[in-house]
Amino acid sequence: MNIIVAVDQNWGIGKDNKLLVSIPADMKYFRETTTGNVVVMGRKTLESFPNGLPLKKRTNIVLTRNENYQAKDAVIVHSEKELLEELKKYPSENVYVIGGASVYEQLLPYCDVAHVTKIDYAYEADTHFPNLDEMPQWRVAASSEEQTYFDLEYQFVRYERVK
Repeated sequence: MNIIVAVDQNWGIGKDNKLLVSIPADMKYFRETTTGNVVVMGRKTLESFPNGLPLKKRTNIVLTRNENYQAKDAVIVHSEKELLEELKKYPSENVYVIGGASVYEQLLPYCDVAHVTKIDYAYEADTHFPNLDEMPQWRVAASSEEQTYFDLEYQFVRYERVK
């Protein structure tokens, strides 16, 4: 299973249920990487999308404790156990965990690859992703050249779980 996330210098990922910054190349990378695959998210992440609608051309799975929650064109699961059972229907390498923070934390132990856009700036954030650089079970497998969007520098880093 994969995780895909954009983080700032402090591994911050969001504030007030919004991304810290929107970088067109990062959005394009996200779209190209996840299209045709399975995306797993929490309810608040789904609700943060335009009109609260699932992402097109992907199988959207929403993990929520709310037993009555419904979303058009999305598979709703209510526990980690139910989610893992649902995910057996798909090849693991086609599954991308896309947030938010609690879903990332819950599913990180099941992931072998993390696609991290590292933004060289510290934002005011209220949600964070675990710092993979401080975790011995993760290593950098690849990273892009540093890129720039206006005066913001960032790079795409692929982490892999140490086997």
